[in-house]
Amino acid sequence: MVLTLSTMSPLKRKAPDFRLFDVITQEEISLREIQSDVATVMMFICNHCPYVKHILDVLVALTYDYIRKGVAFVAINSNDVEAFPDDNPEKMRKLAKEKRFPFPYLFDSTQQVAKAYEAACTPDFFVYNGEMKSIYRGQFDDSRPGNHNLVTGKDLSEALDCILHGKPISLDQHPSLGCNIKWKHK
Repeated sequence: MVLTLSTMSPLKRKAPDFRLFDVITQEEISLREIQSDVATVMMFICNHCPYVKHILDVLVALTYDYIRKGVAFVAINSNDVEAFPDDNPEKMRKLAKEKRFPFPYLFDSTQQVAKAYEAACTPDFFVYNGEMKSIYRGQFDDSRPGNHNLVTGKDLSEALDCILHGKPISLDQHPSLGCNIKWKHK
């Protein structure tokens, strides 16, 4: 595991479109099919990362709450599954069912989507407004395995609450910290 910070790509960038395999429905799905006119949250996660495991239960609960408010969520796993078989689509599907994901869990087999979004770590979060322009990127909250901070989803929740209430989102955004995306070696 290489501890990595998110890239913190520039805000107001248009979300790159994609079409990826959803391990839950076993069908390909595009961003256009799942995006919301309110907000869309792109989450780069995987099965094996201890940083993802640390927040996963609170993350899933948070998504249920905000989906009711019109926010769309999508999780993407871009890891090299040959080197990290715990992240393969079959195990992704098992995790999604076990944790009752209310959002698509997509497999980025070519890793092109992660590169297009400049995702660097798991977990890594990107929030897009109704026009699909980025307005938040960074951490879920400041809890990490072993730091004894409560997992709350505070940073992501604050950004989504600002969108829902028509308030500006703070530009004081903190990078996520987690395992690096497991890139394929050429």
